[in-house]
Amino acid sequence: MLVPVFTLKLNHRINPRMVTVGKYDGVHPCLTAATQAGKVFIHNPHSRGVRLSSHRLNPSSQDTDVSLLNINQAVSCLTAGVLNPQHNYDSLIVGTQTNLLAYDVHNNADIFYREVSDGANAVVLGKLGDISTPLAIIGGNCALQGFNYEGNDIFWTVTGDNVRSLVLCDFNGDGKNELLVGSEDFDIRVFKEDEILAEMTETETVTALCHMHGSRFGYALANGTVGVYDRTARYWRIKSKNHAVSIHAFDLNSDGVCELITGWSNGKIDARSDRTGEVIFKDNFASSVAGIVEGDYRMDGQSQLICTSVEGEVRGYLPASKEMRGNLLDASVEQDLLRELSQKKQNLLLELKNYDENAKVGTGSLSETDGQTGIIPANTQLQTALSVCLGSETQSPNVELSISTCNDTIIRAVLIFAEGIFEGESHVVHPSVQNLSGCIRVPIIPPKDIPVDLHIKAFIGGKNSTQFHVFELTRQLPRFSMYALCTDKSLSVPKSKVTFLINERVQRVIMWLNQNFLLTEDIGSPDVSFTSLRGGGMLCIKMKPNGEITINTDDMDLAGDLIQSLASFLGIDELQVEADFPVYFEEIRRILIKVDEYHSVHQKLTAQMADHSNLIRNMLVQAEDARLMADMKVMKKRYSELYDLNKDLINGYRIRANNHTELLNCLRAVNQAIQRAGRLRVGKPKNQVITACRDAIKNNNANALFKIMRAGTASSSL
Repeated sequence: MLVPVFTLKLNHRINPRMVTVGKYDGVHPCLTAATQAGKVFIHNPHSRGVRLSSHRLNPSSQDTDVSLLNINQAVSCLTAGVLNPQHNYDSLIVGTQTNLLAYDVHNNADIFYREVSDGANAVVLGKLGDISTPLAIIGGNCALQGFNYEGNDIFWTVTGDNVRSLVLCDFNGDGKNELLVGSEDFDIRVFKEDEILAEMTETETVTALCHMHGSRFGYALANGTVGVYDRTARYWRIKSKNHAVSIHAFDLNSDGVCELITGWSNGKIDARSDRTGEVIFKDNFASSVAGIVEGDYRMDGQSQLICTSVEGEVRGYLPASKEMRGNLLDASVEQDLLRELSQKKQNLLLELKNYDENAKVGTGSLSETDGQTGIIPANTQLQTALSVCLGSETQSPNVELSISTCNDTIIRAVLIFAEGIFEGESHVVHPSVQNLSGCIRVPIIPPKDIPVDLHIKAFIGGKNSTQFHVFELTRQLPRFSMYALCTDKSLSVPKSKVTFLINERVQRVIMWLNQNFLLTEDIGSPDVSFTSLRGGGMLCIKMKPNGEITINTDDMDLAGDLIQSLASFLGIDELQVEADFPVYFEEIRRILIKVDEYHSVHQKLTAQMADHSNLIRNMLVQAEDARLMADMKVMKKRYSELYDLNKDLINGYRIRANNHTELLNCLRAVNQAIQRAGRLRVGKPKNQVITACRDAIKNNNANALFKIMRAGTASSSL
């Protein structure tokens, strides 16, 4: 369906996931990618003989069409696009773990250079919501920041974990872009500016996102999974033993609908239908794919799909012509049809053989026939039950899935598919011949508080059967299944708590409890206590007649999950909450003190490095003067001092690097604390808490920060 139209071999290695195309003069597309040693190369075959040079941009000695942009730090992300709406050409945005550079390639000048304390793991450029100007939005250490063309930070919010992927698209069909964020906590979050519209939980780190069309988008995970969502509904997904390095949407069959193009770590490229996930094109590179982009690289009015490898190989593809497509399609369809019919034939022959063997036996009791066939009584049913198991000396606490039959038949094997619970997402129980029975118990330990569908397949037959019937059913695991109902009134109630007021009937809250917790029988009161099977902590929920609900738990994440779940169930759009987590808040207070210390050390080390640089410059001049004057004694002395200074600089750099790592860890904890405080509220109060917390941190006002986290606003009295 795609045919190669050009091939390039660049003499530069390309870093994975760091490839883009930009029209830096407004006309000619240039392939741009991050390479080793803190450099970005810009390939411009359209302006041969033009050799630009500046303090950052220099011509490459290896390729005449390539210019190298010196960043002098490891590049962590890059993109290109129109940043200044008054200009009709693209700007280059380059992110590192400490800075963000917006660069005007055509005019060889910095647009802005900003320090970003939370780092930049991913970047996207475009319009977001009602913000009038395009933004360069970076995702880093649990935080999102958006910069306009003047370098002003006009968008900021927090997210649950380190950001790994970003994309802008009109998710809800309102004609304005929302921001989709993929992070290391396995979540895809949709932000309408600083408000979260939706969250989708996956099974691994979300490493790539791309907009398909409308509200449909593709995603890739660190475990080799790729798939497509339409809003919050997943259309399909596939899993590979290789890693998806890059994904891109491209219409390769000219039907007006983009297919999902995936570049893999083994060098394979494939295109899949956005509706079914079926492969409709594939090709291979000799090395891992680095990135997939598109642009009119031949300047002939057609946009090519441009694929790059880490070794610098570049291929451009176009959809095949109608004649060629017809020939390729006919041959491919014939082969696929023959293969499909052959497989169907084998399956039907095997099924016919089983029917023939069963027909020879005739009728009889189960005990008479089960030695030869898999005949079972017509009324055989598969029954399942979920219960909380408090554990024993040999087994940790878990949720127990009991699978049983209603008669003398036995279960030969059970296959369970469930996302995010089992390694590889499936679990097989195969009892030994000595332990065959009509009941199997499977321990399940969900790592997170999310609802999970358990897809169960059981092989049922007689004790000596060689053929088995397959029973299939689906059972949902409640969201808070890892909490056991506690009846011991002597246990102490946690001091940490959240309190909020709702205008709902008690029965609705009871209904939510019965649906979201794993209970042996329905409860009739909203005043309940649970024990966590993960850490043994207590969870207490109480509701007063006036609608005031108090949740006591030392786990702030759990409190947030409970509030979000209850608000979703009751259809609450806005909810203000008062919270008090004294132990956690004290820990954050200590972290904020450390942040101030690390900032102070950073400033001192930076000043020392500047002083050392001036000393080195002076000593180098003195040493060279001594050499020219043949004063070997002074020259040796100065170079010896230079050697000592260089050692001091290296040691200082190591201290600075360690200081920066510790600072990032502390900032991550602070950002996560703000995120947790936000998740305790719903709607506008949530956004107000996040914004007010950030202002408090900017003003270095720790007391205001904790007041906001507790009451939801800095002006409320406690």
